Amino acid sequence: MLKLTLQDALDRARRNSVAYQAVATEAGIAHEDKKQAMTALLPSVNYNNSAIYTQGTGISSSIIFIANNAVHEYVSQADIHEALDVAGIAEARRTAASAAAARARAEVAARGLVVTVAQNYFAAVAARSKLETAQKAADEGDHFFRLTQDLEHGGEVAHSDVIKAELQANDRRRQLKESELAFLNARLDLAVLIFQDFNDNFQLVEDLHASVPLPALPEFQTRAAQKNPEIRAALESAKAAGQDVFAARAAYLPSLSVDYFYGIDATHFATKTDGISNLGSSVIATVNIPVWNWGATQSKVKQAELQRDQTKRELSLAQRKLLAEMQSLYAEAATASEELLNLQRSEELGAESLRLTTLRYKNGESTVLEVVDAQNAATQAEVAYQDGAVRYRVALANLQTLTGDLTTP
Repeated sequence: MLKLTLQDALDRARRNSVAYQAVATEAGIAHEDKKQAMTALLPSVNYNNSAIYTQGTGISSSIIFIANNAVHEYVSQADIHEALDVAGIAEARRTAASAAAARARAEVAARGLVVTVAQNYFAAVAARSKLETAQKAADEGDHFFRLTQDLEHGGEVAHSDVIKAELQANDRRRQLKESELAFLNARLDLAVLIFQDFNDNFQLVEDLHASVPLPALPEFQTRAAQKNPEIRAALESAKAAGQDVFAARAAYLPSLSVDYFYGIDATHFATKTDGISNLGSSVIATVNIPVWNWGATQSKVKQAELQRDQTKRELSLAQRKLLAEMQSLYAEAATASEELLNLQRSEELGAESLRLTTLRYKNGESTVLEVVDAQNAATQAEVAYQDGAVRYRVALANLQTLTGDLTTP
């Protein structure tokens, strides 16, 4: 049987989660866009081959179409092309910022995945513990039912105690069935999340009640301010929008392109004709000066400025949300940590109370209702302890969405 730690589950979820892989794919595409924009700034080399045939006049080397140089013209040349354009530089900067923003969004998705996996993983672990609790409660209910029967046969208790004990035992057996179903569903939810092919043949080995300290508040605030991916994504998006404005304004400026050709442009497809070399070179430099386009450039600049202003507002909102989430999520984790200690103590007290009440009942010092109440209280305390442990682990995972620490909670 496959044994899974929380880290194993996280690794599998990253590989198999469709939603996370979609964001990771977006980041990969943005990275390739950046590479393409950067390479567009560098010279390119192409090798062109063409043959031009036209109608002649019947006189040697005389042609009808004046656009052609000869009846037969062969062109085979290498072309080194370079374009100097401010818009191209802005595009390279914009795609670099967009790639950084996409990486940050992928990190946001990765941290959200940590929360989802942690929640499902520890819910399954807790469901297993609750099943054990329900099994123990069912065994105790059956044991108490037999105890009341024995005491009734000895004339020590009334038959009403036996009836009450049997009702309690029946309730515990129903609760056991419900716990078995809840455990099954929790495992299935986790299996769908982490496995590419459906697989329910696994065992969870993480200890739900292992000691995991809560980071100090100043340390948490520092890490959250420095490494929050949502802030980084918003900041890079704002940079990209700023470069869009720069690129739009660059359309007002001239652009320069240079082509250097080397090869043949001759009447024969050969490097030499009649002992004369056909190889040669030429350079073409073109300056494109924008003059008038009916306000299209101005409209694009205005459009880019509107988008830039919106991304600035989104950055401001992300910063405010971070400050609020820092306080809220840390308070949630701190509260869950404090309550967990209290719940653990309640679980211990509930078990001890049940033991003492059962002993008192055997000695005729307590009633059957007191035993039933003690059983219910002990079960509820143990279930609440499991739920509290899950709440604390999920709260720690939520803290990781604000900091750069992706270790398992």
